[in-house]
Amino acid sequence: MKARTDRARVGDMEFRHLGRSGLMVSEISYGNWITHGSQVEEEAAVSCVRAALDSGVTTFDTADVYAGTRAEEVLGRALANERREGLEIFTKVFFPTGPGRNDRGLSRKHIMESIDGSLRRLGTDYVDLYQAHRYDYHTPLEETMTAFADVVRAGKAHYIGVSEWKASQLREAHELARELRIPLVSNQPQYSMLWRVIEAEVVPTSTELGIGQIVFSPMAQGVLTGKYLPGQPPPAGSRATDEKSGAGFIARLLTDDVLTRVQRLKPLAEQAGLSLGQLAIAWVLQNPNVSSAIIGASRPEQVRDNVKAAGVKLDAELIKAIDEITDPVTERDPARTESPAERP
Repeated sequence: MKARTDRARVGDMEFRHLGRSGLMVSEISYGNWITHGSQVEEEAAVSCVRAALDSGVTTFDTADVYAGTRAEEVLGRALANERREGLEIFTKVFFPTGPGRNDRGLSRKHIMESIDGSLRRLGTDYVDLYQAHRYDYHTPLEETMTAFADVVRAGKAHYIGVSEWKASQLREAHELARELRIPLVSNQPQYSMLWRVIEAEVVPTSTELGIGQIVFSPMAQGVLTGKYLPGQPPPAGSRATDEKSGAGFIARLLTDDVLTRVQRLKPLAEQAGLSLGQLAIAWVLQNPNVSSAIIGASRPEQVRDNVKAAGVKLDAELIKAIDEITDPVTERDPARTESPAERP
């Protein structure tokens, strides 16, 4: 039996299977974590979505908690006139969407109510992938997976995924999914040259189980674009200066050691004919367990630039050179994959 090809090309975009499923997703997916509904105005957000569509992106990722549910609304309006069957729309559930004790977590109540709210805001009858945004230590996993099974059987989601789950949690959920006969096909972790915590345990387990990674922050929240310089304040208007756009999240990377090493990557990017940001995205796509890399943007030109990383193949010598530069500042501890011990 011949192995199934895991890639296909349409125009300038390449597509990969999501895990071991039959669903194909664009190598570059568009996410609106901290832009739509908060950092940028809706007109600019729609322009970014249009740029993604024009560049061959068909996979769009959001979550009910982004911008207090507004991100789903903006994405829904931006995609309203597109052929639904030609898109893969993903969303997530876990973080608070209201003030109540049950407006969070992965209880049956919250999942069943949240999927309906997400579908209403997105203006669609179903999502292609419904994801557990974190692991819920306060709900039995069987309750969560049974609720997800009912969401799938009701036709409200085609596939189930998770985000930032440990290898042991993936294994337990996969076993329940098999018993329930629902397709658990993906994990959405942070992954970049500077954050490789999934490589030791999550990736090998996922490969074994047929789970694909949809990675976020492949450019390390913008640090791997090279725009942050050692010894200098962050550029005005950048993410590092905007509390609404993840300044706290990026702060740990803004050390002179990290930033100096990122600048040392520039000649390698030039050698490959890429920008630093394109090199960072292409790098995560070299991992065969990665199905798609999520990009975000506040301007359409950022989208058009980033999608050029699709289909790029980096040779072994270049990858080795990247490792030699980044290894001293790269986080690899698998224990850094974590979910809140208490519901937020």
